[in-house]
Amino acid sequence: MIVGAGLAGLRTAEELRRAGYEGALILLGDEPRLPYDRPPLSKQFVRGETDDTTLRPAEFFTEKRIDLRLDTEAVGVDTEARQVRLADGSTLGYDQLIIATGLRPRRLPDLPDLRGVHVLRGHADAAALRTELAEATTALVVGAGFIGCELAASFRTRGLPVVLIEPQPTPLASVLGAQVGALVARMHGAEGVDLRCGTGLGTLLADNGRVRGAVLSDGAEVAADLVVIGVGSRPVTEWLTESGIALADAAAGGGVLADEVGRTSVEGVWAVGDVAAWLHRTGQRKRIEHWTNAGEQARLVACAILGAAAPTAARVPYFWSDQYDVKIQALGTPAATDDVHLVVDDGRRFLAFYAQDGKLTGVVGAGMTAQVMKARAKIAAGAPVSELLAPS
Repeated sequence: MIVGAGLAGLRTAEELRRAGYEGALILLGDEPRLPYDRPPLSKQFVRGETDDTTLRPAEFFTEKRIDLRLDTEAVGVDTEARQVRLADGSTLGYDQLIIATGLRPRRLPDLPDLRGVHVLRGHADAAALRTELAEATTALVVGAGFIGCELAASFRTRGLPVVLIEPQPTPLASVLGAQVGALVARMHGAEGVDLRCGTGLGTLLADNGRVRGAVLSDGAEVAADLVVIGVGSRPVTEWLTESGIALADAAAGGGVLADEVGRTSVEGVWAVGDVAAWLHRTGQRKRIEHWTNAGEQARLVACAILGAAAPTAARVPYFWSDQYDVKIQALGTPAATDDVHLVVDDGRRFLAFYAQDGKLTGVVGAGMTAQVMKARAKIAAGAPVSELLAPS
């Protein structure tokens, strides 16, 4: 049984069948629609450029004998009896349980419930946001992480005035560091975004139950009839709190603790995708919230469950973010605390190498696909960053 019908859950079901598993396979999803791709929601979908991000048609699940149960929420698990408790009070038994419940958006406390205020995680969120975007006159985006930056870019592409606020010194500062974050800030500024860093949201202003603006933490007032809160997400693990399955502390990012192939602290229980804090080669357990990671973990989990040979090549995390006409790509594990070496900056495109103790940990580039991708082997080998900095 796989709980969670997002990308990681679907890929795990596919990999189990691909690896030769012929037994019963249940895939539970708490949304009423077929599994769908999330990255386009903040870009092509919200802009109205595509209507369907479904990953697999209904016939696929019949063909692969995957018992897909939509609009079915798991609310607890008895790991001794090997049963999952559902929201309707019924239970389902399992032999092997794969947790793939993903994330849900964080919400700011004490905000009034107003029309025009949104978070973005699922399809329903994106559909509601797209509907209101068509009539909006000014937008406020709270949080300049990847989702906030992508939404700001999408809104500007539609010609909407945008105020983007971020408590950190730059966009993406906590992820990529302030030096690279400043380059992202420059790009948004060039596109007309009113970017205000070092400030947060104080309170929302309303008129007849609809948002009309906000007072920021620095006292400034901005007009907005569309507000999106993008202040991060948290793993969906509350249904596991009494299960005995070891969970990571919230201060460490939360999630389900697992080894390097997704095995949790309880026999017969596995974790995959955004919710899973896997053991990495650094010796740390960490969650990696990236699209490509979901597929790689799904393959490893399926092989481990079935005792099949797993891929042995070193995995180098990869993620990307499309903003305006620029694809920002990252390989490895770049961190804000790394030493950053900016090697290309032409005013729009850039390339930066990240290192710890002189060893290459990651590469981040904007509009420089080939240069980013050719660093994969160097990152996997932990090569000295000096090898890439030396004149060719």
